[in-house]
Amino acid sequence: MTKIFFKINKLVMTTGISFFLILSMLSLPLCVFPEELKVVEDVVQKLQNSYEKTKDLKADFIQEANIKSIKKTETEEGRVFFKNPRNMLWEYTKPKGKKMVINNQMAWLYLADEKIAYKQKSASIFQSKFLINFFAGTGELKDDFIIKYAEPMVQDKHGNYLLVLNPKEKTAACNSVRMTIDKDNFYILQVSFDDVLGNSTTLKFSNISINTGVAQKIFQFRPPTGVQIFEIP
Repeated sequence: MTKIFFKINKLVMTTGISFFLILSMLSLPLCVFPEELKVVEDVVQKLQNSYEKTKDLKADFIQEANIKSIKKTETEEGRVFFKNPRNMLWEYTKPKGKKMVINNQMAWLYLADEKIAYKQKSASIFQSKFLINFFAGTGELKDDFIIKYAEPMVQDKHGNYLLVLNPKEKTAACNSVRMTIDKDNFYILQVSFDDVLGNSTTLKFSNISINTGVAQKIFQFRPPTGVQIFEIP
């Protein structure tokens, strides 16, 4: 059960951090300033403004988890939905039948092939201070992160922008965050973060749609008949 607890919390931390970053980096206009400090300060404010205006979001994703201890990379993919505040659905096509559903009351991890579902109160999921603040629609980005351009390159080979976010209060699941932002429309193309054990998780997003009226009902989950349910404290 301990292994299961860490597994589901790691996945939630991954999705949670990723969604905060997606919602914070949508639709940023191009700005050019002579000094890096002014550029970063301006981007930070636009991150905050963009997040506050986002009501819902949906996108395709590919998730790659590099596990340092066994030198293995696990790849998963699917479609993700978010509705503010604190509603998420990760619907996997690889592995097929896997689903994570989070709403204000409960978080579910459903594994269809194994006929197993894990559930946990949402309050226990959002343990990180900055995650709680941002999913609740409160808090300031600058209060929780030190943000700068990546070094030595501030752009990748395609001209997309590279940023580094360092949490002021680091957790075991989030030691540092890196992101790639589209140079034309400023959508997030990729988010990566490392934990204290040296493991890394990368999420790549595509086909992003914002404020399309995602239905609230998709964030409810009822396990099918015959599914074994495990409750995590």
